[in-house]
Amino acid sequence: MCRGLFRATLVSAALALCASAMPARAEEKPVADRIADARAALEEAGYQFSITYIGEGFGNASGGVSTGKAYTGRLDLGTTIDLEKVMGWTGATFHANMFQIHGDGLSRGYVGNLFLVSGVESLPATRLYELWIEQKLLDGRLAIRVGQQGSDVEFIDSQYDDIFINSALGWPGITGVNLPAGGPSPALAVPGIRIKASLTDRLTAYLGLFDGSSAPPQATVDPQLANPHGILFRVNDPPWWIGQLKYKFDIGESKLPATITGGAWYHMMSFADQRFGADGLSLADPDSSGDPRWLRRDNGIFMVYEQLLARAKPDVDKGIAFFMRASISPSDRNLISAYVDGGLLFAGFSESFPDDRFGIAGIFGKISSAARALDRDTQIFTGTAYPIRDYEAILEITYQHVVSANFTMQPMFQYIAHPGGGAVDPNDPTQTHRIRDSMVFGMRTILSY
Repeated sequence: MCRGLFRATLVSAALALCASAMPARAEEKPVADRIADARAALEEAGYQFSITYIGEGFGNASGGVSTGKAYTGRLDLGTTIDLEKVMGWTGATFHANMFQIHGDGLSRGYVGNLFLVSGVESLPATRLYELWIEQKLLDGRLAIRVGQQGSDVEFIDSQYDDIFINSALGWPGITGVNLPAGGPSPALAVPGIRIKASLTDRLTAYLGLFDGSSAPPQATVDPQLANPHGILFRVNDPPWWIGQLKYKFDIGESKLPATITGGAWYHMMSFADQRFGADGLSLADPDSSGDPRWLRRDNGIFMVYEQLLARAKPDVDKGIAFFMRASISPSDRNLISAYVDGGLLFAGFSESFPDDRFGIAGIFGKISSAARALDRDTQIFTGTAYPIRDYEAILEITYQHVVSANFTMQPMFQYIAHPGGGAVDPNDPTQTHRIRDSMVFGMRTILSY
């Protein structure tokens, strides 16, 4: 028995010695790490892919057209290809992305406001958004982009407004309301050419020439229904021009960064008069044909100012930041004639959550004098106390919590004063009461990879 135990011990020791002499088997990487490695390899080869899902649950707690809640979701699939790495085309980049939008919008069904509760809100569809090629020249100081694209990322934009949820705090409410089909912004882009030139280290010029509408002009259906999949690629409409100059500078001994932007746009399409018909009568007059008078061309001027007010830590561009945007357009052919928004962004103050951000912003859009005159005409011809529209104003408060590198949660509150600019409540049979002020609460989640 002792000899058997000795032999067994000897065999075990020999096996252990052999095992220690063999090379250790590499531990298999988790699936997430293998995917990350594959993605890094693709990026090194010139291919970038992105997947972002935004899910929003918002509720109208009081006021508006009716109380209720809605869920909206948008899946964004995108790719950016470095054509220099892939095919030797120096300085060229290709980009494309598409949306899959589902759910209901809170603004259409419950609030009745001009400036949508969310920039994601749109009609359900699977839609191509952008499809363009950009060529950089002169060591990158000149960039020319050609193809279907949005204008909201570079024009009339602030780096400090991206946290906010209301649509007007992305693409400004005045252009979103006045331009045909809302202008080139989510959820519909248009074919165009954008030129960006770095004139100096501080001064950058932008010029854009876009097709005038993403859907057939004067269509009787919603533009998103007229161009449901974003593939009409319209190029024959009267064009829309936009240009701006952006100047960067520093303030004070601590050199707080600031930027001021000024610009203008010009649309070569015809626009409907907000008060008078083709027969010269008020559109509220029972004897009017009801066909609006068409006015040639439209335009607007705008400015943007943004500044870091205080740093959370030295040499870090996080802290308290401020932005403001303002714009005006002619009254006779636009529903909104004057617009201003602005806000404060707080970031980098928490040691535990250094990437979390808090924001508070306000929006004000003035109803044009021509549209208000039409409402007064309606009072006269109907003999009722028909509401006279004046403005729509919104307060938004939001907090963005970064749960992980790929997931954020964002509670939000909006107070919407005079939805629709103070429009008549569609549920009021007397047509004498405005839509009541609305209070909206909800949560946005963003999953990205």
